[in-house]
Amino acid sequence: MVRASSTPAPTLSPQFCFNERLLRDFLTLSRSTIDDSITQNLNALVTPARAGFDPSSTSIRQTDSPAHKTIDPVACQNFKDRVLFPSWQTRSDVLTYCAGVATSPDPEDPDLLLRQTESARDRERVVDERLDPYSARFFPREARTESLANLVRNQRSVEEIIRARTWGLVLERCGGGVDSSSGWEEALNRWRERSQR
Repeated sequence: MVRASSTPAPTLSPQFCFNERLLRDFLTLSRSTIDDSITQNLNALVTPARAGFDPSSTSIRQTDSPAHKTIDPVACQNFKDRVLFPSWQTRSDVLTYCAGVATSPDPEDPDLLLRQTESARDRERVVDERLDPYSARFFPREARTESLANLVRNQRSVEEIIRARTWGLVLERCGGGVDSSSGWEEALNRWRERSQR
């Protein structure tokens, strides 16, 4: 049986964060491995032949699919503790780190000099809007820290949606338990506390 595992954490550096394609690719891969395939991951936890094979079970069509069977609570808890929560934590760590990079000064910005030149040129420009009503429009280049901050903000919103969906499916399939009355944030925080002991 193939078991899901969380995507290994990347080496965090400002270069990793500023390479927005690489950052997006990591988040996409992590989500597709765990959250996007949550139904398959949960189905893999169901062990239908635990009691042994019953030959008479083939004489009647089985209408109850694995999607409607509750999963062994121990298997569910192990999946959450060893796969789901570590994956979420890794993505949270990456987004938090990159948010810090986005709010830090960026002396190595390759477009810094170009933006400063454009800004100086723009201040010297005389605009007569009667002659050219569009001349007052100036779209300054966005600093790469601003672009990264927007990306992190968008990805955090995506995380909220994906985690809520995943958590709903986990609760539905795993039945009751310690986490059944809480949201994913509270369950993740409890896992963090348990794993720090």
